[in-house]
Amino acid sequence: MDGVAVRLMRADDLASAERASDEVFLDSDRRDRRVNAPEPEPRSEKAAKRWVDRMRYLLDADPQGCWVAADGERIVGFAISQNRDRLWYLATYGVLPGLQGHGIGKRLLDAVLTHAGDRQGMFSSSVHPGATRRYRLAGFSLHPQMRMVGTVDRSALPTVTGLSDGSAADFDWMDRLDQQVRGAGHGSDHQYLLNNHRLVVSRVKDKPGYVYIDDRGRPHLLAAADRRTAADLLWEALAAAQEDTLVNCITIANEWAVDVSLAAGLDIGQEGYLAVRGMPTPAPYLASGQFL
Repeated sequence: MDGVAVRLMRADDLASAERASDEVFLDSDRRDRRVNAPEPEPRSEKAAKRWVDRMRYLLDADPQGCWVAADGERIVGFAISQNRDRLWYLATYGVLPGLQGHGIGKRLLDAVLTHAGDRQGMFSSSVHPGATRRYRLAGFSLHPQMRMVGTVDRSALPTVTGLSDGSAADFDWMDRLDQQVRGAGHGSDHQYLLNNHRLVVSRVKDKPGYVYIDDRGRPHLLAAADRRTAADLLWEALAAAQEDTLVNCITIANEWAVDVSLAAGLDIGQEGYLAVRGMPTPAPYLASGQFL
């Protein structure tokens, strides 16, 4: 559209970009709301602050991967991506509902894919037909994702041993595990995640693994060398769950997570796609929505 500029993001765009993001994903949640599910609500002030903090971190870490579409001072679209070693990931992407279908999304995606170069790529995608068509045309394979929701049956929790709280001293081997499982390390993302989540690790020889658990007891990012370790880490996260919990970004290659969640009394549902290019679906692995 005439008058909409696609440009690199600036720090002073963050507040306007957050408002645009909230509008984009609230519209998406309302459109995709399941029967009998609660009516989606706008982000809380606390959640909005967390979004801005995450995007500020990404903007500082790799500013050339962060783009916005601006109509004057108003942000009407955004595409926040990052290069980490040999992997590129898309943290978040969207265009205001009333402006979709006018080429703004394509311009944003072209900008961040240029930044990606020939790196392998990964991101979590909604089911929006226009967006998924664009992703497939850009060479991404779309792997359906599942999610598990509900209240954990605490009588089903097994005794898990061999796990401990992690620290920054674990990052070196965690990055080596990332390289094995997803083709590249998370690098500086580990420190950001540690600053905001509990880290639980398995340091068992030949069977390493880790999971970040958020303040609601939900697994946020999980990687392991084998399925047994991955299952133990997921059980540890489920044991920390408060009220209703969520295990998401489960691909078919990670059905072990479905089995654990079913045993814990959670219900299965469908949730978008994991889009990958130049790489297999990571496993055993549960991606983070914004850090992949």
